[in-house]
Amino acid sequence: MSKFPVKVLLVEDSPVVLAILKKLLAATSEIEVVGTASNGQEALDKIPELQPNVICTDLHMRKMDGLEFTKQVMAKHPLPILVISSSVQESDTNTIFQLLQAGAIDVFPKPAMGTPSEYDRIKQELITKIKVLSGVSVFTKPLKQPVLSISAPPLVQGRILGSHGGLSSIRMVAVGASTGGPQALQKLFSHLPSHFPAPVICTQHISEGFLHGLVSWIATECQVKVKIAQDGEIPSPGTIYFAPEKCHLEFSSLGKFTLNRATGVVDGHCPSVTVMFKSAAQFYSKGIMGVLLTGMGRDGASGMQAIAQAGGITIAQDEASSIVFGMPKEAIALGAVQHILPIQSIAPFVLSRVFVR
Repeated sequence: MSKFPVKVLLVEDSPVVLAILKKLLAATSEIEVVGTASNGQEALDKIPELQPNVICTDLHMRKMDGLEFTKQVMAKHPLPILVISSSVQESDTNTIFQLLQAGAIDVFPKPAMGTPSEYDRIKQELITKIKVLSGVSVFTKPLKQPVLSISAPPLVQGRILGSHGGLSSIRMVAVGASTGGPQALQKLFSHLPSHFPAPVICTQHISEGFLHGLVSWIATECQVKVKIAQDGEIPSPGTIYFAPEKCHLEFSSLGKFTLNRATGVVDGHCPSVTVMFKSAAQFYSKGIMGVLLTGMGRDGASGMQAIAQAGGITIAQDEASSIVFGMPKEAIALGAVQHILPIQSIAPFVLSRVFVR
């Protein structure tokens, strides 16, 4: 974790928004705004002198926008980047999440002056995100990336269930993620074939207003269907269902989705990975596979334990490939994880357990 105060560079072309951001961050002595810039090129020129720990950038700017700026930063001065944008419209969906592919760590809605309670909530969320990002290690991403094959990666070494071609007893795959999750989910879900024989459910912690954009972006990267779960819906094979905003995703006794708005925050979140995992474990028993990806905190840890105790398969992303090794680490500490894998090996492993030979 970086030493405090965390040095932040704000890249924003609106003087009003810039003033709001500076006021929000001035509320803590643990963050220092060391500089501002109105576009990506100006910010790029200032980085060597200011030496920030974290960069907060807008998407739409003159001269150099947020996407090109992120690419340039990750190639020349790799630093944790938080995208602060109001661009949640469908036309901007791919661009927002292309920023994450380019190396940005997380997204946050552009703040506006609201009620005092809303202001305090936004302030605390923004401060927390920046402090988390200050402890993230990022790596150089060359501007010209090699062309990668779109075929699925080779199966990881390990015993494959069964001795004849067919399907395993896995009837549901449940995935949880937080900080760094969109990038990890893209790497995992893009390798699932259109004939994937089980439904997939997913709870991703993401700032309010960005879920629809995330789902739309993931859908463009996948062969399977991707949608937000609906109350009373029966999950179908070959489809990824995301938990809606402000609702825990659970199952009824008949296996239909139940959107729980009454329970409130669990493990610091709503929707909660733990709530989803526990409900899936109760209904599917040993037919459930749980996957816990990168993220801050402990959400999902006790849920993974429930899956393991029900006889299901549990997988956690390893520390080296996690942007934040919080949730997986907590699950491992509970003894709830059977397989610890780098993100690039999780999809092959899942396929090896769902399609048996």
